[in-house]
Amino acid sequence: MTKVKINGNGSLLVPDCVTIPFITGDGVGVEITPAMRRVVDEAVRKCYGGKWRIDWLEVLAGQKAYDMSGVYLPEATMAAFREYHIGIKGPLTTPVGGGIRSLNVALRQDLDLYVCQRPVRWFRGIASPVLRPDWVNMVIFRENTEDIYAGIEWEAGSAEAHKFFNFLQQEMGVDKIRFPETSSFGVKPVSKEGSERLIVAACRYALEHGLPSVTLVHKGNIMKFTEGGFKRWGYEVAQKEFAQEISSGRLVINDCIADAFLQNALLRPKDYSVVATLNLNGDYISDMLAAQVGGIGIAPGANINYHTGNAIFEATHGTAPDIAGKNKANPCSIILSAVMMLEYLGWNEAAGCVVNAIETIFDRKMATVDLARFMENGMALGTKEFADELVRIIDGVSV
Repeated sequence: MTKVKINGNGSLLVPDCVTIPFITGDGVGVEITPAMRRVVDEAVRKCYGGKWRIDWLEVLAGQKAYDMSGVYLPEATMAAFREYHIGIKGPLTTPVGGGIRSLNVALRQDLDLYVCQRPVRWFRGIASPVLRPDWVNMVIFRENTEDIYAGIEWEAGSAEAHKFFNFLQQEMGVDKIRFPETSSFGVKPVSKEGSERLIVAACRYALEHGLPSVTLVHKGNIMKFTEGGFKRWGYEVAQKEFAQEISSGRLVINDCIADAFLQNALLRPKDYSVVATLNLNGDYISDMLAAQVGGIGIAPGANINYHTGNAIFEATHGTAPDIAGKNKANPCSIILSAVMMLEYLGWNEAAGCVVNAIETIFDRKMATVDLARFMENGMALGTKEFADELVRIIDGVSV
């Protein structure tokens, strides 16, 4: 057996040799994805001595898929992720013009990967624009399928926009649109079910990892029925599902207005451990927090459905065409995303081995140029050389 199997409760049955579909990605993906595979393979070999291993299966998406098949996201790729349940991907080009608005969004919505999980932590040795980056240690649970990313909008001047405005004005009595003829319109769906499953997942994660609180971040003071609904439904489902944990003090549920959270995350980041929020807020928040600990180049991410067990781990940055092919790209985002994947598989020893190697290399003031240039006496390594050094460190790490 090489396929992960899913129990009825969403837990995983992982074979000793597990097939993992991967998308190399566009731009710098061609450099960082092979680097990730080398590091992960070495950690798995070191920790399990050949008893457990990963069988990598390349699947296509993005420009490479288009060049080979004429489509950006082949059905065969989606079928592989459905069949094997767990995969990993590099950054993808967003097609210009019509068709798919975003390949990343298409993957998340087609597989119903409703949690975008983004852990944020600082590594000693990394330069930061804030005084105490070591105080930043949070896990963001970003709702991944609703909000404005549902893509329901109409362009200004189109027949659809005109029809939508007439409906708002004539059927719904809306009279607050100042310039209807030149307005584009968008609809922001936020459901009770979508909010509840995201918040339940965040609460379970906090309890399983011994984290003290879940903070619901929202803009419910203005958007009272969408973001306000998210807050209300969050408190209700937390009390329903985790009443004992809340009453005993094992779990604290609170909330914060999004703009206040952005301020507080700079002033008192230690107040937050797990953050549950909607799609757009989560996009802003996770990137802002990443900047406090060194940038999006070391920010990992996962897209997960805890009911089906399906998950795709990913580099959270873009294709960086300006440095593609120059051996300059930082592979840490996809490497740390692979750490999340190893933890999801239950291969915690290998995950810890990779993290230890990254901590060691940064402590030695060695990094790719984006990070090394800000380190005192930093040594800049190319993408390949950075992976080479991680492999050497892993090979010398006692497990």
